[in-house]
Amino acid sequence: MPENVLTVIASPLAAAATAAAVDAAVDSLRRLGALIGGRAWLAADIACDILFDELDPDQADAAARSGIAAALGAAPIDVVAQPILGRRKLLLLADMESTIIANEMVDELADLLGLKAKVAAITRRAMNDEVDFAAALRERVALLKDLPESALADAGARIRITPGARELVATMRANGAFTALVSGGFRVYTARIRDELGFDLDVANDLVIADGRLAGTVGEPIFGRDAKLTTLKRLAADRTLPLAATLAVGDGANDIAMIEAAGLGIAYHARPAVAARARRRIEHNDLTALLYAQGYSAEQIVGR
Repeated sequence: MPENVLTVIASPLAAAATAAAVDAAVDSLRRLGALIGGRAWLAADIACDILFDELDPDQADAAARSGIAAALGAAPIDVVAQPILGRRKLLLLADMESTIIANEMVDELADLLGLKAKVAAITRRAMNDEVDFAAALRERVALLKDLPESALADAGARIRITPGARELVATMRANGAFTALVSGGFRVYTARIRDELGFDLDVANDLVIADGRLAGTVGEPIFGRDAKLTTLKRLAADRTLPLAATLAVGDGANDIAMIEAAGLGIAYHARPAVAARARRRIEHNDLTALLYAQGYSAEQIVGR
């Protein structure tokens, strides 16, 4: 039985090229000395496992990406290489903003004051690790001072769930995983998304409200990069799970530590600084790619 697997996952826009991408990946692995143990389609024209030995998964990941790009150009195709043993994870930690939902909620709140461009610029720098996350959050929240508490619901009405998020949570929970939503954003929104998607737990920051308006401050200590990593380790220890049994996904700088520590850490449509550091990346597909990466077939995905 081969010890490793590389999963080729194509965007539906590239379905016609998936077989060619699999061939290109196989050729690339063979050129580096890999022994190919077979192929198994998880979803017709979308996702295929390539079983292999005699090559490190990191080398396989890089080689397959390069080979597919050489053969097909900028086709919207992702790859994830990893050991087969334990590929189905039992603990999921997911960032919320720009991961489970498409929005950045502090930017949406700022938009109600006509400040979205200013706040979004700070958000981009913080998420790309150009400025300190906690300081940037305090700066952005200060700009929201005196916004009516009712504006929280107004911004919440703009939330867009990322495609595949419901299926990711439902499928992992149906297969015995514990799921946690961990956000450097605000609990008023994580609690809603936890209930809507069925996460077991949410952890985030608290906006301070005074006399029916935002006070312009956030509860301390701020939940950020180090706290996400601590939460990953604590939840794994609570369940007597090794970190190898965990999956962490996010897009921003405050997700880097948990992505690097998890057994399968995924940078999802990530900021450049995050993508550069992550060993595994999903750049083209929705969140069902994380299920294919764990070996779930299309028929095993809950909610489809």
